[in-house]
Amino acid sequence: MAAEATRKAPARTAAGGGTPTAGATGTAPTRRERARAATVEEIKNAALDLIRDHGSANLRFTDIARTLGLTPPALYRYFADRDELLTALVTDSYDSLSDALDATRGTVPADDLDARFLATCGAYRSWAQDSPERFALIFGSPVPGYAAPPDGPTAVAGRRAMDHVLELLADTATAGRLGHPLVPDTEQATILAWATVHGFVTLEAHGHLHALDPATRDHLFTTQARLAARTAGLTPASP
Repeated sequence: MAAEATRKAPARTAAGGGTPTAGATGTAPTRRERARAATVEEIKNAALDLIRDHGSANLRFTDIARTLGLTPPALYRYFADRDELLTALVTDSYDSLSDALDATRGTVPADDLDARFLATCGAYRSWAQDSPERFALIFGSPVPGYAAPPDGPTAVAGRRAMDHVLELLADTATAGRLGHPLVPDTEQATILAWATVHGFVTLEAHGHLHALDPATRDHLFTTQARLAARTAGLTPASP
């Protein structure tokens, strides 16, 4: 369920009449609007709980309604159908990932490109560990019968997440430490680098590396992330 998108994401809004913003109308949301937004969040959180416990392929309005003590028809006042709910969940998940990657920017010096790359990879791994249901939703098996709207919110949010590595490569090129020209092939190198890290994170998320102790997994992940850096064309800093 990966997404393709434009360079910069617009301000986020929740599907199904989500949280209104004062900036959109110049006025604070009404009590009714706040109540509606709160119910939308309850629905999405209940759906994520069900995805975590049973997988995204089995997500049904009837189960969500039962969890919330509602009737299935009541959910249609907030989401047109299951696909609109899934689109909101996928968009939220990509935005959650992007927010986690954003948070790493202030943890290392801007000119320490190696540390920035490793921090970005580490943030991706930590996000997958902390949000297994979101990780499964956007990087797991496609949900049968669901197709993300082309050029829709999932595409924009997905590109925003990938742009973190692209921006890092651009900074590396500016510093003269990218092992190839910054051309369209750079995006292919970015995908290869991401796939290198993603492979490890996916194996770990599915429990295939749990026979190893945490310290060993941490060491292997750092090695994998450094390999990803070389794959993307990042050259080591001079001593």
